[in-house]
Amino acid sequence: MQEISGLDLAGRLRSEMKAEVEVRQAAGRRIGLAVILVGQDPASEIYVRNKQKACKEVGIASSKISLPEDVTEADLLATIEDLNQDDRVHGILVQLPLPDHIDKDKVINAIASEKDVDGFTPINMGRLLTGGQAYLPCTPQGCLALLDEAGIDLPGKKAVVIGRSNIVGKPVALLLLQKNATVTICHSKTQDLDAELADADVLVVAMGKAKAIKPQQVKDGVVIIDVGINRDQDGHVCGDVDAGAFKAADKACILTPVPGGVGPMTITMLLKNTLAAEAAIFALKEGKQ
Repeated sequence: MQEISGLDLAGRLRSEMKAEVEVRQAAGRRIGLAVILVGQDPASEIYVRNKQKACKEVGIASSKISLPEDVTEADLLATIEDLNQDDRVHGILVQLPLPDHIDKDKVINAIASEKDVDGFTPINMGRLLTGGQAYLPCTPQGCLALLDEAGIDLPGKKAVVIGRSNIVGKPVALLLLQKNATVTICHSKTQDLDAELADADVLVVAMGKAKAIKPQQVKDGVVIIDVGINRDQDGHVCGDVDAGAFKAADKACILTPVPGGVGPMTITMLLKNTLAAEAAIFALKEGKQ
């Protein structure tokens, strides 16, 4: 079994980004990312902290806006609008999940598409669907970067995606389709999952079920991107793929580890999108002068 290290790839990409940020800073440009955190969910706190740490690593100015759990939807939307109008902010993201009393879709729709560095707004999703220029969702973008790092030639390959969420499953399927793979999306209602798995050349797993995929379900030579982040019965972080069983079986495959695979790449793609957003906003501003 061969592993694709997201940590190694993320480290190289962030070094390149840091150099680019330094060039822009020398020209008097400051790159800003704003993260809105509603409530005090421990997992969300960790995610936001990791994003801010990554921003600091490459020189992006990040700000966290903490709002109480009971913040009104109107106040949250007003906060987003203020950031939309703030020239110091080039990227905006709202950390999910949100409290039940807030309409997630309405909140995402309120983010200006040119500052939507998560790639979740309908405008960017629509551009992704039609093959236009878009800010791509970070996790799917990271998955494709890992496949590229492994030297996987995607045209004509049978790619199976397990999961149909708007955040991972659907967009990663579209990105694979853009690379000329033949794509099948599986989900909880798929009748014969094993048959689909057995035929996959490339497998992207985002089902949220610890160690669900076993080595006997896939063929030799399969490339697996494990998006899952779970905890097993012993409390250890693990993916949707039973990596231990794959190692024990000496399965001939390529697999991303958990942790250290897709996770670091997701944040790295957020940084990439933020740099791209600043460049686009700067170019637009220069064109108007």
